[in-house]
Amino acid sequence: MASLSFIIGIIGNIISILVFTSPIKTFWQVVKKKSTEDYKSTPYITTLLSTSLWTFYGLLNPDGLLVTTVNGAGTVLQFIYVTLFLIYAPQDKKVKTLKLVALLNVGFLGLVIAVTFLATPGSVRLTVVGILCAGLTIGMYASPLSIMRTVIKTKSVEYMPFFLSFFLFLNGGIWSVYAALVKDFYIGVPNAVGFVLGSIQLIIYAIYNKKSISKKSLEMMEEEGSAHFVKENEMGAFEDDEEANVKIRNFHKGSSLPKPSVNRQYSFQRILKTLSLSPYERHPS
Repeated sequence: MASLSFIIGIIGNIISILVFTSPIKTFWQVVKKKSTEDYKSTPYITTLLSTSLWTFYGLLNPDGLLVTTVNGAGTVLQFIYVTLFLIYAPQDKKVKTLKLVALLNVGFLGLVIAVTFLATPGSVRLTVVGILCAGLTIGMYASPLSIMRTVIKTKSVEYMPFFLSFFLFLNGGIWSVYAALVKDFYIGVPNAVGFVLGSIQLIIYAIYNKKSISKKSLEMMEEEGSAHFVKENEMGAFEDDEEANVKIRNFHKGSSLPKPSVNRQYSFQRILKTLSLSPYERHPS
C-alpha cells in the first residue's frame, strides 16, 4: 500500500501541473496574434530557473522522485513559454529576454551545478541547493504582493485571477503537508510561506470581490436611472414641442383675417366705374 506521503505528493504534483499550465491560454493568444503585446518575460524566466533548480535538488535527494517529476515537467513547460516569448516578442524585448535567459537560466544555473559538484562536499550539496530553491520559491510566492497592493488600492479584483491564487494556495498547503510527512525543511518552509500568502490573497479577493460586485450594481442602477431620466426628458421635450406647435397653429388660425362679406370682384368694378365718371357726374349739383 502506498504511503500517505506518496499520495500527498501525487496530489501535489497534480496541483503544481495545473499551476504550471495556467499560462497556456495566454500563450495561445500570443501565437494567434503573433505578438507578446504588454506581457513580461520575467515571471517565466524566474519560474524556469526555480523549476530547474528544484529538478536538480530532486536528483540529489534520494527520496526526491516526486519533486523531480513535477519540476521536470514544469521546466519543460516554462522552456516552451520562454521560447514562444522569444519568437513573438518585439526586437527590444527579445534582446532583454535573451540577456536574462543567458544570465539566469544558463549562467546562474550552470554556476550552481558547477559549484555543487566541484567545490561542495557531498554531505553539504543538498543543503546548498535546498537553500537556493527555498529562497527562489519564497520569491515566487511573494511576487503577487504587488498585485494585492493594487487590489487594495483600486478596490477591484480585476488584476487578481482567482484560480491562479486558489491553486497557489492549494499548492503551498499540499507541499507543506508533504514536507512535514517526509521531514524536508527546504520544501516545507517556502511552501508554508506560500500557503500563508495564498490565504491572504483569497481573503483579499473575497473582501474586494463583494465590493466590486456592489460597485458594478450601483453603476448599473445609475446608468439605468440616467437612461430613464434622459428618456423622460426626451418625452417631455417632445410633448412640449407638440404643445407649442398646437399653440402656433391656433395663433395663426385666430389671427387670420375674416372673409369679406362683399364680393371682391364686384367692389373692384364699382371703384373703376366711379373713377371713370367726370367730376360733374360724380357730384351732380
